[in-house]
Amino acid sequence: MHNKTMTQLAHGLRSGEFSSVELTQAFLDRIKQHQELNAYITVNEDLALQEACAADIRLANGNPELLTGIPIAQKDIFCTEGVKTTCGSRMLDNFIAPYNATVVEKFNQAGAVMLGKLNMDEFAMGSSNETSHYGAVKNPWDTNTVPGGSSGGSAAAVAARLAIGATGTDTGGSIRQPAALCGITGLKPTYGRVSRYGMIAYASSLDQGGPMTRGAEDAAIMLQTMAGFDEKDSTSVDLPVPDYRAGLNNSLAGLKIGLPKEFFGEGLNSDVAVTLETAVNEYRKLGAEIREISMPNLNLAIPAYYVVAPAECSANLSRFDGVRYGYRCENPVDLTDLYTRSRGEGFGKEVKRRILMGTYALSAGYYDAYYIKAQKIRRLISEDFKNALAQVDVIMGPVTPTTAFGIGEKIGNPIEMYLSDIYTIAINLAGVPAMSIPAGFAQGKPVGLQIIGNYFAEDRLLNIAHQYQQVADWHLHIPKGFE
Repeated sequence: MHNKTMTQLAHGLRSGEFSSVELTQAFLDRIKQHQELNAYITVNEDLALQEACAADIRLANGNPELLTGIPIAQKDIFCTEGVKTTCGSRMLDNFIAPYNATVVEKFNQAGAVMLGKLNMDEFAMGSSNETSHYGAVKNPWDTNTVPGGSSGGSAAAVAARLAIGATGTDTGGSIRQPAALCGITGLKPTYGRVSRYGMIAYASSLDQGGPMTRGAEDAAIMLQTMAGFDEKDSTSVDLPVPDYRAGLNNSLAGLKIGLPKEFFGEGLNSDVAVTLETAVNEYRKLGAEIREISMPNLNLAIPAYYVVAPAECSANLSRFDGVRYGYRCENPVDLTDLYTRSRGEGFGKEVKRRILMGTYALSAGYYDAYYIKAQKIRRLISEDFKNALAQVDVIMGPVTPTTAFGIGEKIGNPIEMYLSDIYTIAINLAGVPAMSIPAGFAQGKPVGLQIIGNYFAEDRLLNIAHQYQQVADWHLHIPKGFE
């Protein structure tokens, strides 16, 4: 059952081929069998089986939705009522959320079953899933390598068939980069398309939740549930949600694809480049027109991002002070000691590094020199996307410069680690949607193709991804030992 798509599972549940309880138990057994990946922080066995029982009743009554009875998992950044929500941090190791994030509530209303909460880089800060308080997640394709971050637990779980689908969040590539390194499909929607209410904030103007699945059709099913206006989120956009599955089979004849020359220069691994060239050629066979384009400000994305994101992180994480909830140091002598020791002991090294960077950038005398200048660069990058998408329908390129790197290989070199997101960060600064789809292998490891679209054009991205997955079966490949 673990190799079926969501559509196939939904059909099996409705026809009585198996029950949601049986399906859920099968996945719970697989999670126990493959704990070596460290993909889950919390497994909700009792709750999941209760939800599966409720789903079976709903199925028997004849009013199910497509996700009713389907086992998925939530990144541990989404608040879940009555279930521990940690953000991969010691700071929230004892935090049990008193409410559900809007995304979680939407899946509950659809009748989906939550298997558990997935491991992640601490407070979503990292590119390798090595900064988690609960230890590094391992890539199922090669357990000596990283799965990518920060949604590494989500990517590893879906790739190893420990969940049918999972939620992720993307601040600078944290859905797409792990999706690429683990050989699955990951979609970062347009900023504002998915509610951020109850999704613990890292950088509020950049964070966006999205689906992580094996294929584009499953991603469309999950996004259908996740997307939509939420009055509880002031950044949520009040626009109708299209039927994301309706256009999956549309022809790609006449599609204009832009390849930014800035994406294919120095720094891109040659084997990754060859794999991507082969994938782009498949689109040419499907009737697409390929053009080279230029986006001259893309090289400024990393320095701009690492001013904007840490500045917002500095503000957002100020609430974790040992007073109201979360980690509290023992026997503080006064309020200052409570603050400093609770934060010093509760946060990990990478989180503290980014808080310091952000606080510095926002401090008197540096705000104009760094933060305002970074926001001006952000506008230039947005203009690059606007101009490029006036010439072509979508932009394609790499997700990562290399395939999955070794655990411990870059953790001691923050600058090298930050460069892992060189092709993804600009998309978050601009707020446009983008996705990663499996495009083949290089040195035996998965390679992702990035597809970038115009604002709120997720349906078009899903169509383009789905059509490729009808002629190339990379998304169906399974890591050895997880068949």
